[in-house]
Amino acid sequence: MSILRSPNLLRYALIADAIGSGASAVLLLAAADTLSPLLGLPEQLLRTAGLILVPFVALVAYAASRLQPGAAWSVILINVAWVIGSVLLLVSDVVAPTTLGYAFVIAQALFVALVAELQYSGVRAGGALAA
Repeated sequence: MSILRSPNLLRYALIADAIGSGASAVLLLAAADTLSPLLGLPEQLLRTAGLILVPFVALVAYAASRLQPGAAWSVILINVAWVIGSVLLLVSDVVAPTTLGYAFVIAQALFVALVAELQYSGVRAGGALAA
């Protein structure tokens, strides 16, 4: 059976989100000072993003353990907001990312968009218990 047809798609997508977001949080918090000049993004922005991810990872882990519609939809909506915020950051004049910085922001936004789509598909397929 394909993972995309699995009744566990939502759980798998949430777990992938928790792992990816957790790894990003650790990277951004531990290496913001090193990443900042490489990415052309302010160190404070990177640290703040890392700090925001910490409670988000807890929410995603909770959602994966419970598969409740409200928690799953919260994660999906936050992910959509993160993608929109990433795009707006790149088209604004607020930061001046390097080429690597653009690639970093775009890559993480694509990953977040992918897991949000998988989570949405998982909810639609009945992966979350009815409210």
